[in-house]
Amino acid sequence: MVTHAAMPGRKRAGAHARPRPRPRSLSPYAVGVPLALGIIYGFYAAFIRRDGGPSTGGQVVLGLVSGAALAALCFALGRIQRDLRHGLRAVAYGALTACAIGFLVSLTDTSVLRSAGLGLVVGAGVFLATFYLFYSREP
Repeated sequence: MVTHAAMPGRKRAGAHARPRPRPRSLSPYAVGVPLALGIIYGFYAAFIRRDGGPSTGGQVVLGLVSGAALAALCFALGRIQRDLRHGLRAVAYGALTACAIGFLVSLTDTSVLRSAGLGLVVGAGVFLATFYLFYSREP
């Protein structure tokens, strides 16, 4: 009686086609976190450059440009991070942090070696922490 339900039927030509990936939607966090980091970074860069004196237009421009650059890089890294393996993702986070810290230290009029060294130390620490985090949470 129910043989008709078990009988194989004809399949459509596109039944075995690969499913298309859904486009990633932007969550509020995907925009808000880089934006907040960029604003804080820009204010801090302008504050370091001010050095206790009056604010100038150059300091404001420095803060806006550096904050916008960091926000754009953080947003871009957040958009592509799922496509990267955990080792390369950790390297990207470490390199972004190293460059950001090295630039902030260079605004204090110290030597290039000190800003590069501190950037490398902090970047290596972020690399190790994110590598452990991504490696331990990968399914």
